[in-house]
Amino acid sequence: MEPDWTCPFCSLLCDGFALERAAPALVLRGTDCPRARAGLAAHAGGEAPAAWIDGGVAPQEEATAEAARRLARCAPPLLGGLGTDMAGARALFRLAARTGAICDHGDGESLMHGARAVQDRGQCYTTLAEIRARADVVVCVGTQAIAHYPEFFRRCGLDRPDTPCKRLVFLGVEPPPGLPDAVPVQRIAGSGDLLADLQQLAALLVPARCRAPDPELTELATMLREARYGVLVWEAAMLPAHGALAVELLNRIAGTLNRTTRAATFSLGGSDGAYAVQQVFTWMSGLPLRTRATAGGLEHDPVRFAGQRLLDGEAVDGLLWVWSFAPERLPPATRLPRIVLGPPGMGPRLQQADVARRCVFVPVATPGLNAAGHLFRTDGVVVPLVAARDDALPAVAQVVARLLEHLESPA
Repeated sequence: MEPDWTCPFCSLLCDGFALERAAPALVLRGTDCPRARAGLAAHAGGEAPAAWIDGGVAPQEEATAEAARRLARCAPPLLGGLGTDMAGARALFRLAARTGAICDHGDGESLMHGARAVQDRGQCYTTLAEIRARADVVVCVGTQAIAHYPEFFRRCGLDRPDTPCKRLVFLGVEPPPGLPDAVPVQRIAGSGDLLADLQQLAALLVPARCRAPDPELTELATMLREARYGVLVWEAAMLPAHGALAVELLNRIAGTLNRTTRAATFSLGGSDGAYAVQQVFTWMSGLPLRTRATAGGLEHDPVRFAGQRLLDGEAVDGLLWVWSFAPERLPPATRLPRIVLGPPGMGPRLQQADVARRCVFVPVATPGLNAAGHLFRTDGVVVPLVAARDDALPAVAQVVARLLEHLESPA
């Protein structure tokens, strides 16, 4: 079968797959990627797209109107999850401006590591195509990479016999099984403290004395200095606490190397619409997520406006949870009233988890599965998605637009 589908279930957005559209489920061809297969399986349950209010089934428009009424009573609400595409992000930004909401993605903690480092110091970044064409040394820092992004090394071309990569290094983590045979693999155990190891590596790359340097880190520093194009791969979700410090060190290492050779960093993250929402909110307001629109203007606070922190302290009046990808990604536990926009399969899960009380549920389509859309790939490229099937479900952008209409005309 010819490749005809772009997988939306991680931020690599692989477009070399094919789908066999056979009832009752879609059959994946061209890959054994466990993440793609799990994503399709999660949406193969055949659940009827039922909206409900406090556990009782209701017409979709009635549920949307009730959701708008409850949202209007929140001062402020939290728009959480935000697992949607670019059109959904645009609509949610307008809703946040209308309601004075605070916004945070469901993976906001790991997303903020990179955002805060860029705000403070900037970055030296690369793309999948550049790695495939130029990188001769690839260092995975604290991540196995393919544990959460199974197609990553294939997308980098490391499975090709003509790959320019001469060395694949894993710093502070065991190499995973199933690595390409074309590239030699090296493990550097490090001290067990990733921040300390990166700090020492940064020191070894400048003409300064480093007391009792680690021999393996010394070898890595030499390898990176001698490389024509070194790439430091990191994964936001795998960084330790205060991960922004690790990202700043990685950017400092890349900056130092660029004085004499070429080097860059590459981040694995941004799945489930995280990068799409971050980019869209930044375009439209000049500020990233964890920003609130107030009468006095925009207020950004990456610590105080963390979604879980706001819910734990009940510093908001309610939660609008948007997650159009995995139906099992339920909203966090809270006593506050909830409005949930999710795939049809999320509805039964919410009721099984006893979330139906004080909750409105509206089913929505999933970009790349039963709706078209656009998402940001992990390297910053915008990728269009086509619908693999038509389930007659509204996209997040459509439901949010109806919420806005009800808020503008409360009668």
